[in-house]
Amino acid sequence: MNDKILILDFGSQFTQLIARRVRELNVYCEIQPCTRPVQYDPSLKGVILSGSPYSVNDPQAPKPNVQAIADQLPVLGLCYGAQLIASLAGGEVGQSTHREYGRAHLQFTGHDPLFATVPNGSQVWMSHSDTIKRLPEGFEVLAGTDAIPVAAYKAAPGYSVHPVYALQFHPEVTHSVDGAQMLKNFVLDICSCRQDWTPATFVHDTVERIRAEVGQRKVVMALSGGVDSTVAATLIHRAIGDQLYCIFVDNGLLRKNEFEQVMEGYQHLGLNVKGVDARQRFYSALADVSDPEQKRKIIGGLFIDVFHDEADLLKDVSFLGQGTIYPDVIESVSVHGPSATIKSHHNVGGLPETMHMELVEPLRFLFKDEVRKVGRELGIDDIFIARHPFPGPGLGIRILGAVTADKVAMLQEADAIYIQHLRDSGLYHEVWQAGTILLPVQSVGVMGDERTYEYTVALRAVTSVDGMTADWAHLPYDFLARVSNDIINKVRGINRVVYDISSKPPATIEWE
Repeated sequence: MNDKILILDFGSQFTQLIARRVRELNVYCEIQPCTRPVQYDPSLKGVILSGSPYSVNDPQAPKPNVQAIADQLPVLGLCYGAQLIASLAGGEVGQSTHREYGRAHLQFTGHDPLFATVPNGSQVWMSHSDTIKRLPEGFEVLAGTDAIPVAAYKAAPGYSVHPVYALQFHPEVTHSVDGAQMLKNFVLDICSCRQDWTPATFVHDTVERIRAEVGQRKVVMALSGGVDSTVAATLIHRAIGDQLYCIFVDNGLLRKNEFEQVMEGYQHLGLNVKGVDARQRFYSALADVSDPEQKRKIIGGLFIDVFHDEADLLKDVSFLGQGTIYPDVIESVSVHGPSATIKSHHNVGGLPETMHMELVEPLRFLFKDEVRKVGRELGIDDIFIARHPFPGPGLGIRILGAVTADKVAMLQEADAIYIQHLRDSGLYHEVWQAGTILLPVQSVGVMGDERTYEYTVALRAVTSVDGMTADWAHLPYDFLARVSNDIINKVRGINRVVYDISSKPPATIEWE
């Protein structure tokens, strides 16, 4: 059993970054809502409290019993977590005279294991409107900044069985230059975690678990051609072989020639795959539908119907395999239950009750980059591992407005040109995700002596680690000029190309 750190989520936008920093140490961690009781087991070595949009003085602010947790395990509170610990122990937290947001520099008051090898004056990132005005009796200030006297502190001896630390800044963000070292000191030295969570151990443990769970029974799984479903299917196949039955649905919203290329790739992997042509069913269902959320639901619902029809042809199937990954799970749960819907996740909670199957989700606790590492450990070719993420609803949400077969064909051609240029220019692997969006905008153009009135496409390319945050990729102007010229000259119906320079947040990667 791997050593584990638990992160209690109070609703911070940075909670997933905390998890990523811990996992970069080859230490397993999980995120759970702060409202859920902590389940103690021998593998759990420490607890981290996240930041929050709340003030600890809000009547509705979540306030779990931190002292009781610290009687069981070491605790590290970050931002809101730091203010919560101080407030619950009798300190004073109040509104700052000015909101401290951005870079600050630590000034240490002494030496402590939490800051081992961290230099005095280290830059950190602040983001809070409240501040700790008075620490509880016996608590020790470890560091301050020019603006606040309590930037880091330690609970008083005797407050709890295990040590309690608190930072009123965010060590998990890259702007906190030595933040990763601080987290490393807490996780490895203070919590004594072993660095035993690696792709190799994950593959071994997951295959053994699936083999024990499934036994001699059958699993059916839908494949998309993407990284997640391919790696998940390969793990399941390694565990149970041809007891896994895979279904790859052509919904008519894939990229150009993708169905044929992916089917060929699956054959090389040795997967037991059946391809299903359902293009016309999807086009008919999407006719005259423009609302993006409605499109997502139609595509997701019809996909389940098609998959259900194919699965019904199989006999005695007990399990449904899914490529669900950790961000899908986290974004579907919040501090107070279901999170506000930004967009529907097509692979969380999509199991029809009538199928009466148990779920097998081997990637449920992995981030996207971790999925790629596991895929490489499994020996999966880069045609799957290194390809960009592609949305579950496919081109259906890259065509703004109603979807038609003609629009799909037009976008497929433009997108194929764009992606091929990225590959030919050596830029494909420098961006995390790229795609072309067909806009419901027509504009005047001139080709030769003819006046045109045709569609506009937007090119999108972002850099990211896991898609939770993303910056627009700064592609060279001459590259964009070549792509634009090629699309306009070769794709009938398009006479204008624009480039999206929005980051996430505030925008999303996809337009719908």
